[in-house]
Amino acid sequence: MRRPLAIGGLVAVGIVVMVLALLAAGGAPQRAEDGLLGAGLGVSWAVPVLRILADAAAVATGGAVVAVVLLLPATDGRLGVKALQACQDAALAAGIWAVASIGGLIATATVILGIPLSHLAEHAGPAGRLSQVRALAVAVVLTAVLAVLLSGTKTLRGARVAAVLTIAALIGPLLTGHGAIDSTNLWSVLATVSLVVHVVAATAWVGGLGAVLRYTRSRESVELFSTLALVCAVTMGITGLLTAEIHLDGRQGGWGLITQWVTSGYGVLVLGKTLAFAALVFIGWQHRRSSLPRLASGDPAAFRQLAFLELAVMAGTIGLAVALSRTP
Repeated sequence: MRRPLAIGGLVAVGIVVMVLALLAAGGAPQRAEDGLLGAGLGVSWAVPVLRILADAAAVATGGAVVAVVLLLPATDGRLGVKALQACQDAALAAGIWAVASIGGLIATATVILGIPLSHLAEHAGPAGRLSQVRALAVAVVLTAVLAVLLSGTKTLRGARVAAVLTIAALIGPLLTGHGAIDSTNLWSVLATVSLVVHVVAATAWVGGLGAVLRYTRSRESVELFSTLALVCAVTMGITGLLTAEIHLDGRQGGWGLITQWVTSGYGVLVLGKTLAFAALVFIGWQHRRSSLPRLASGDPAAFRQLAFLELAVMAGTIGLAVALSRTP
C-alpha cells in the first residue's frame, strides 16, 4: 500500500508544481473569447495534466528497463526473478503511458482545433492532419507494442529491444515542440536534438533512481547507477541550457539566459528549473559523500531517505518541464 501512495504523492507534487508554474509564467489555459466555442477550460487543463501522467509512466517504464538491462543480473542471457518483476512493472507502466497518450491526443486535437470535445468526431480529418496528433498517435502505437513486448520478455535481448522502443516512444512528441517548428533551420534542428538527448537522460536518471529503490540496493548496483546518474546530470545540464538559450533567441539578441531569465515567463521557469537541477546535483554529491559509504557499511536507511527526497525534487522538476513546454 505504501508504494502506490508514494507514487501518487510524487505525481501530485509534479502536477501542483506544473499548475503553479503555468499560472505564474502566463502559460495557463484561458477561456475562449466571447462568441467562440473553444475546447473549454477543463479539456485545456487536461492536456498538461495528461502530459505529466504520460511522462511519469514513461519514467517508470524507462527506469524499470534500465534496471533490467544494466543493474539486475542475468544468467546466460536469461532474466532473474527481480528482472522479470521489473519487466512486468514496466509493461504496466507502458500501458498507462499508452492510455495517457490517447487522452492527450484527444485533448490536444480538441484544443488546437478550438472546438468542444463533443464535436471532435465531426472534425476527425483535420485532427488527423495535425503534426502534434500524429506524433502522439505514433507514441500510442509504440507504447502499446512496448507493453506487449515487456509482458512476455524473459531474456536480456528482449529487454534491450524494449529499451530501443522506449527511446523511440519518448522521441515522437518531442519533434513537435518549441525547437522543432522549423525543421529546415539549423538552430531549430540543434534545439530538437538537444531536447531529445535531455529527455532521454532525464528518463534514465529519474527512472533509474526509482528502479534502484524498487528492485535492488546492493552496493554494486548503487555504485553503477551513481556513475550513470553523473553522466545523465552532466548531459542534462549542457543540453538544458543549450535548448533554453536557443528558444530565448540569444543567438540574435544577446545572451537570452542572462537578459530574459527574470523578464519573461519562460525565462523565469528556466531559472526555476536550473535551481531545481542545482539542488539535484547537490543531493547527488551528498549521496557520494555520505550515503554511499554508509550503504557500503550495511546501513541502507541513509540512501533510501535521501533518494526519496531526490525523487520529490525530480517530480517538481518534471512539472516545471511540462510547464516550460506550454509557455510561449
